[in-house]
Amino acid sequence: MANITYIDNDGTERVVDVKPGMTVMEGAVKNMIPGIDADCGGACACATCHVYVADDWFAKVGDRSSMEESMLDFADDVRATSRLSCQITVTDALDGLVVTTPESQG
Repeated sequence: MANITYIDNDGTERVVDVKPGMTVMEGAVKNMIPGIDADCGGACACATCHVYVADDWFAKVGDRSSMEESMLDFADDVRATSRLSCQITVTDALDGLVVTTPESQG
């Protein structure tokens, strides 16, 4: 299991164990993390699972695909560390990952 910290736009932190092989989005949905709606169910067809990856973790989560880049065009307040959480697969190496949900998803 990997501990993932989800931070709401108001600063509330929730640390949950996410099984390797699941996505950060699936971990959020399974644990009812607010701000990650996942309307498309993880198909990279919406931007309702948009998160900001903590700076020190961004290089570790991998690069955005071109499809993810396209979907982020529909997200509010996209930043350099923006990712769709459905596109981040959890591994043991991501134990301790920290992501924050945008204010618009609060």
